[in-house]
Amino acid sequence: MHVTTTFNFEGYRIREYKGVVRGLIVRAPTIIQGFVGGLKNIIGGRIGAYAEMCEQARQQAFDLMVEHAQQMGANAIVGFRYDASEVVSKGSATEVLCYGTAVVIEPAAGAAIQPPPVPQG
Repeated sequence: MHVTTTFNFEGYRIREYKGVVRGLIVRAPTIIQGFVGGLKNIIGGRIGAYAEMCEQARQQAFDLMVEHAQQMGANAIVGFRYDASEVVSKGSATEVLCYGTAVVIEPAAGAAIQPPPVPQG
């Protein structure tokens, strides 16, 4: 699945718009992540346990969005974005929304092209 934050792929044309796709995940830290994060919150510094939890949530939301696009018959997603918010106070749960527009792309006439790069989530 080709995914971009822009609204087109160089050397390709959009043949069909399938519609908005999204992936939504709500994650809470594990007991260990919460404990380590709480300590770091008191003493300061980078909170790696929370960063790991957020990265997992972003990847899961991305994977759900791609799955949604595949179910719609798309081979690409344009206008890809993330959004996140706190669902429960004091950071005990984070919502991550990943969204874009599912499309079908094809090589533009006469274009000598390479496949678009595939992002790592």
